[in-house]
Amino acid sequence: MAELVYDKDGRLLFTKEMKEEYTLLMPQMLPVHFNMMRKCMEMNGYKVDMLTSNHRGIVDEGLKYVHNDTCYPALLVIGQLIDAIQSGKYDPHKVGLLITQTGGGCRASNYIHLLRKALVKAGYDYVPVVSINLSGLEKNPGFSFGLTLIRQFVYSIVYGDLIVLLANQCRPYEIVKGDTDRKIREWEDRLTNEFKDTSTLRYKKVVENMELIAADFASIPVNRVPKVRVGVVGEIYIKYSPLGNNNLEEFLMSEDCEPVVPGLLDFVLFKINNRVEDVGIYGGYKLKKVIAGALQKYVEKCQNALIDVVKRHPEFRAPEPFSHLHELVQGYLGYGNKMGEGWLLTGEMIELVKSGTPNIVCTQPFGCLPNHVAGKGMIRKIKENNPGANIVAIDYDPGATRINQENRIKLMLANARIALEKELSKEQGGSSQSSEIKTDSQQTAQSSIG
Repeated sequence: MAELVYDKDGRLLFTKEMKEEYTLLMPQMLPVHFNMMRKCMEMNGYKVDMLTSNHRGIVDEGLKYVHNDTCYPALLVIGQLIDAIQSGKYDPHKVGLLITQTGGGCRASNYIHLLRKALVKAGYDYVPVVSINLSGLEKNPGFSFGLTLIRQFVYSIVYGDLIVLLANQCRPYEIVKGDTDRKIREWEDRLTNEFKDTSTLRYKKVVENMELIAADFASIPVNRVPKVRVGVVGEIYIKYSPLGNNNLEEFLMSEDCEPVVPGLLDFVLFKINNRVEDVGIYGGYKLKKVIAGALQKYVEKCQNALIDVVKRHPEFRAPEPFSHLHELVQGYLGYGNKMGEGWLLTGEMIELVKSGTPNIVCTQPFGCLPNHVAGKGMIRKIKENNPGANIVAIDYDPGATRINQENRIKLMLANARIALEKELSKEQGGSSQSSEIKTDSQQTAQSSIG
């Protein structure tokens, strides 16, 4: 068994011996992206297991060890990790816990300290917690971010964004159920296997692969009947995680809708751009602005390549570039509003409305003040400027029932179906199909209210 080693501040370190013996447990946020990242870490010599558990016991564990005033995502992540240790699937003396730490003003930095306190309280103070960060906040002898792993992670995000974008536009319309998910699994395996050859970690090869991915998803047989499109925005964990949002995308699919979820690249660019804006707003080192600006340009180059690839396939809708969101938010929030999702959350809602997805679920986790300011707090102004916007803010917390959340979403969908009916009536001059939609809309509204 690896010897427990502590630093001068009493923090338990993840050692090189632990890298050989321990399994690292990581929470799941974005299933496709994180699965590729997990495989990348395994390629670099780590034993990693991604947690996909989804049951009420996770919330109960979180409530035991995290103060109930703490934000809901923290409660879920910590509850899921402790639940995994107690599940009997792992030897508690041979596991470590992975968690991100970006240096931000909320969840991105504080979870790791809350998690360590929870482990002590639960009697697992011997379990090491490993910080995934690029800011030098915490270091461990047995865990490091080499250039290869960083490049693999970056391209996993690029590929993951493209795959999820295309999958969400295929899955609701596929003729053979399961075709889309099979494509996802095939590409996850193919791309991560390619990563073993570091020569594939270059921009030109990534663009070639994106063209192949788009063409492959375009080959899925579909029946593109009119459906209500629903955007999903909010705090990053609740927005993406099936555990956090009670399988929101699956629920929207069951309601015969097409989920539209903005990609992770925009959030990455938002965080990089904050460093550039900081220097302009608050002052600071010009070199920091230059380095952050160069990194932003490269990531934007990757995002623009993704957009160009999607545009070559008219059956798919391409997203707007980060620069467009940056412009859209002017007049709503300043660029200094950067805590949590900051101005990006407002920008995503505006972009969805203006690009033909006026129906939006804004996921509001308990205890996330920045999200309530830039999310719920901006809905009225967005609606004033965009009369067709149909936005509902849904609260996610330990006491919120799933049926309550879904009923509120159904009311929003009833309005969305009526709007779709009117749109189809204009295009078709009125048809039996549009009256069927109206009947379904009225029934949905009545059942939701009941």
